Amino acid sequence: MRYAALQQRLPRFLWRHLLAFEAAIGDAVEAFASRAPAGARVLDAGAGESVHAKYFTHCRYTAVDLGIGDAAWNYAALHAMADLAALPFRPASFDACLNVVTLEHVPEPGRVLNEIARTMKPGAPLLVIVPHEWEVHQQPHDYFRYTRFGMEYLLAKSGFSGIEVTPVGGFFRLLSRRLLNGLQFFRGVWILPAALVLAPPALLLPFFDSLDRERNFTLGYICTARKRF
Repeated sequence: MRYAALQQRLPRFLWRHLLAFEAAIGDAVEAFASRAPAGARVLDAGAGESVHAKYFTHCRYTAVDLGIGDAAWNYAALHAMADLAALPFRPASFDACLNVVTLEHVPEPGRVLNEIARTMKPGAPLLVIVPHEWEVHQQPHDYFRYTRFGMEYLLAKSGFSGIEVTPVGGFFRLLSRRLLNGLQFFRGVWILPAALVLAPPALLLPFFDSLDRERNFTLGYICTARKRF
């Protein structure tokens, strides 16, 4: 489903309500960027179309991607096209790093996190965002989904500390998203009836999300950590 197109067509308050994962990603990256000092060297590992560059205009932002994710994407804004498991940078080159919904697309996530850690200065902050319950996408380069415990393990093993893993929404936000996903299976005259059936509960369900306190059903996780000294 083309969420970017839906995001452009809906009022801001409505798309933030329905597309909670995308909204959370934008908020997390913006907050991460706001804490980076002017002139800091920041690595966006798995930058894709470099959509996060706008948050780092006060930094020395470096966008890196292998460029095989989505054939329709424009990778022209990348500073380097490289395998994240073999980054072309010296050790301790960066003051901060982000890896946003990319770790599911690499066949060896542990190696990627090790490489990211190698290129970061001691004490440098890291932002990683991963999906938990999400449809298969960017085939065939879609390998994993992550739990909070898996991310804690991978980050700690790769040399990070101060790890925090925050779920994005609970069961009812997840169910709302799945109802929106269902619209993609209808065509022609069936689109309107399907929307009339699926859209109302998709709009209402997020209001019940506070009932899921454990957040074991979630869209994904926002993870923060620091490179160990």
